[in-house]
Amino acid sequence: MSTLALLTLNLQLYTPESADYGPGKLGEDVVPQLRFLGRALRRGAGERMQSLFPEGYFFTHLLYGLAWVEVGLRVPPESALHAEALEEADWALERLDTEAGRAPFSRDLDPPSGVFYSGWSNWLRGGLLLLKPEQSRPLALVDRFQAECAELALAFDRSPTPFLPAYPGQAWPVDSVVAIATLRLHDSLFPERFSMTIQRWLEEAQARLDPATGLLPHRADSRTGEVLEGARGSSQSLVARFLIEVDPEWGRSQYALFRRQFVAPFLGAPGVREHPGRVAGQGDIDSGPLVAGFSPSATVVMIAAAQVQGDREVADALIDASEAAGLPIRWAGAKRYLFGLLPIGDAFLVWAKTSRPWVATWSEATLPQVVQPGWRLPLHALSMIVVAGLWLLTRRVGRSRESAATLSVLLN
Repeated sequence: MSTLALLTLNLQLYTPESADYGPGKLGEDVVPQLRFLGRALRRGAGERMQSLFPEGYFFTHLLYGLAWVEVGLRVPPESALHAEALEEADWALERLDTEAGRAPFSRDLDPPSGVFYSGWSNWLRGGLLLLKPEQSRPLALVDRFQAECAELALAFDRSPTPFLPAYPGQAWPVDSVVAIATLRLHDSLFPERFSMTIQRWLEEAQARLDPATGLLPHRADSRTGEVLEGARGSSQSLVARFLIEVDPEWGRSQYALFRRQFVAPFLGAPGVREHPGRVAGQGDIDSGPLVAGFSPSATVVMIAAAQVQGDREVADALIDASEAAGLPIRWAGAKRYLFGLLPIGDAFLVWAKTSRPWVATWSEATLPQVVQPGWRLPLHALSMIVVAGLWLLTRRVGRSRESAATLSVLLN
């Protein structure tokens, strides 16, 4: 049985391809993954994730809704699946606009509840608008989206720094990237309104890069924008997903820098280091526990960045590796990873695999090779060692039992 499980794991290193999920295709396992998540969330998975992560409730619902938007963008508007995508994405958005959704965030910020809450939730709101033809968009949804965008723009215009706070006195530049992407999404859906705010933000953000890497910093002073902590993988993988929506040229050049300094092989497969090169550092709540310097969470989110950036090489390898490492199980029309014990991980994975640009134009990237052709070989070799060890252990146990049985016969 163990040998069969390891054989299955090794075969999963070869399928599926990133092209199966985008930009125009809907992977055959996407809806089964969302079926599992929808059931889990309705049984309290968001609350359980909140007990483990600071934004566990928020992110699990948010990513569920965003993945359903991606489904809706890939199927005919008159289909039953499109209607379900609208309904589920709207349900997820409603969960964010509740006491539980807002609980970790402070209302005494500009914008209220902070840039993290405002930017991400309004991105999902804009996704719902993408699913509807202009003439059939609900007026209340349009008004709320535009009002949230206006509030965000005012906050950026009033701020002495391009990096707004997510929590009192704390600013992570990646959150402001998501918020600015929301303003860009607005100007792609409606008459242009926020171009000056966006351009000013770009100029100010480019003046506050991490000098060691040339990338946006991980943390910044919420009053001045001064770099407090240099670029890290856990935030850069998200930056790479959204910056291309704000400024495609800069977004692609930042991705190339990030890829060169943070992506490296781990047991053959590509992974994302939390710190650049071989810089030593500890994991924290943002990165999760590090494995030899690699961040599992940043590596999963890197799938979204690679998909949006058109980086087939990295996306193919990471999706295949996730299918092996995640131990997926299908049951009753649903698919879950790691036995469904960590639904937030399932949510990140289904969102990452289906990610594609909403504003920018997708194109396949040409980048230096970082994934070796034989990247699966170390994993195959490790599996063979495990199989050999199990076989020897079985033989040894068998011989011990035979010896015990022989001794018993002689004694009797």
